[in-house]
Amino acid sequence: MKLIDYLILSIVLLIVVLIIRHLINNKKQGKSACGCDCGQCMNSCQKK
Repeated sequence: MKLIDYLILSIVLLIVVLIIRHLINNKKQGKSACGCDCGQCMNSCQKK
């Protein structure tokens, strides 16, 4: 593989890691991707 291939691969991996980290942080803070409309999301909302 050439240097440009490693550069592109590292950028893609960095983006994936940042997305996963963002999703984990949102889940820890109690944020949901469903918009808190618990009638529409299947058991992903939790009552506090």
